Amino acid sequence: MEIRKVQISGGSSYIVSLPKTWIKQTKIQKNDPVGLIVQRDGTLLVTPNIKGEKIQKVREFEVTASTDQTFLLRCLIGAYIAGYDTIRIWAHARLPPFVLGLVRAFTSNAVGQEVVEETETAIVIKDLLNPSEMPFDNTLRRMSVIVKGMHEDAVTALKTGDRALAEDVISRDTDVDRLHWLIARQNNLIVGDINLSRKMNISVSMAEEYFLIGRIVERIADHGTRIAYNALALIGKTENAELCTAIEEASNCALCIFNNSMDAFSRGDLRKANDTIQMGRKLEELCKEISTRALKYESQVAISIVHISDSIRRIGDYSADICEVTINHLIMEEEPAP
Repeated sequence: MEIRKVQISGGSSYIVSLPKTWIKQTKIQKNDPVGLIVQRDGTLLVTPNIKGEKIQKVREFEVTASTDQTFLLRCLIGAYIAGYDTIRIWAHARLPPFVLGLVRAFTSNAVGQEVVEETETAIVIKDLLNPSEMPFDNTLRRMSVIVKGMHEDAVTALKTGDRALAEDVISRDTDVDRLHWLIARQNNLIVGDINLSRKMNISVSMAEEYFLIGRIVERIADHGTRIAYNALALIGKTENAELCTAIEEASNCALCIFNNSMDAFSRGDLRKANDTIQMGRKLEELCKEISTRALKYESQVAISIVHISDSIRRIGDYSADICEVTINHLIMEEEPAP
C-alpha cells in the first residue's frame, strides 16, 4: 500500500497525487478524465474507464493430435468461468477431428457460448450473453426448482420402479451444472469489473454469496443424482412398502429443510435461517431409521439403501450450510447499533 498525504489547493480543493506506475500502465495523459466511485465500505475507486466499457479478454489454447481431450474440456470450462469473452482453439496444421465434437459439447453446456469463426486450423468461441440479462436470483431460483424436481423424481422412481424416470433425473444434473458455471462466471466478472456490479445493481459481496450458495445447490443436485443411481440398483430387488415409506418421509423432511433454507436466503430472514438449521435433528433420526432397516437385506441391497439414506441426510446438511451462509451475510450487512 502506498501512503500519500492529502493536500489543499486554492483553499477548498483536496488533492491526492496518483501513482506514476499506475498512470503509465493505464496510459493516462495530461487532462484525461478519470472516474471516481465511492464504495460502500468508504473506499474510493479510481478508474480510467469512465464509459463503463467492458474490457475484452481473450484466451487461446493450442491443440495437437495428442492433446488430452478431458484436460482441454476442463480448460475451456475454466476459461468460461474465469470470464474470458473470446476463446480461440488453434493448431499449426489442421485441427484434430475430436476438437469439433468437444467444442459442441462445451457450447451446449456453457450458457451464452457460440462458435463465431471456424477454419481448418482454428475455432473461435465468443460469449454472446449480456450478464445483466441473467440476474443471479433468477438463475439460483431455477437451479433450486430443478434440484427439487430431481430429488422428488428420484424417490418416485424408487417407489414405482420407473427406470426411465431415474435415468431422466441423472441427465438433469447437467442442467444444474451449466447454471452453476454461469453464476461462477458472473461472480468473477463482477469481481473484475466494478461497472458491471453497478449495472446489475448487486454488490461484490452479494455476488460472492450467490456463488457460494450456487455451489452448495449444485452439490445437492449431485446427491439427487446419487439417489437416482441407487434407485436403479434397487429396482426389482426390494419391494418393501415400509422401507419406501420411510425413505419418502425422510425425503420430504430434507426437501422441507432445503425449501426453507432457500426462502430464508431470498427473503433475508435471519430468524428463519436459524430455525431451519434446527430441523436437521429430525432428519438425522429418520435417516438412522432407514440405515437400521437396511440391515435386514443382503449386502449389495443394503449398501444402496444406506447410500440413499446418506444422500438424503447430506441434502439436509447442505441446506443447513445455506442457512449459515445467509446468517453470516446478514450479520455482515447489518448496521451496528449506535
